Amino acid sequence: LPGNHDEFMRQFLEHSFGNIELHDEYEYNSVSGKKYIIIHGDKFDLVTMNIKWLAHVGDWAYTTLLNINTTLHYFRSLLGLDYWSLSKWAKHKVKEAVNFIGNYEEALVSYAKKNNVDGIICGHIHCAANKEINNIHYLNCGDWVESCTALVETLNGKFELVHYENITSN
Repeated sequence: LPGNHDEFMRQFLEHSFGNIELHDEYEYNSVSGKKYIIIHGDKFDLVTMNIKWLAHVGDWAYTTLLNINTTLHYFRSLLGLDYWSLSKWAKHKVKEAVNFIGNYEEALVSYAKKNNVDGIICGHIHCAANKEINNIHYLNCGDWVESCTALVETLNGKFELVHYENITSN
């Protein structure tokens, strides 16, 4: 599922490369029998889709914050402090970002309702979530770089968010 960081791959949508298939979105039947749309989610981000130059500036700023975060984490680890994400903190402190996240979630939930599915699984905004919104199961995997999160489906069909810190401390 290509997203805004690998947009060039969209020219290969609906093609297979051995056992690898590229899709814009995918309908998934969960172990519990519920239907989910899996989608990157960038097409619901009006800035990414309509104001390309601003999206590129935002991408540069985000990459810069991640680079600063790497250095910050190194020094924090020398001091014996736990992992803390500067970029994640900055996103959650900006009021517009909080409003954007709410609007983004609502747009994806509306899309799921329109497609008559039980839930939607996405990423893009790097804000991990596993919640019900208007009777739609909204799942966002977050990311493995900034929030150190992933989604898993258990053998009984329950979705769970996995946090790297919790894995390493057990």
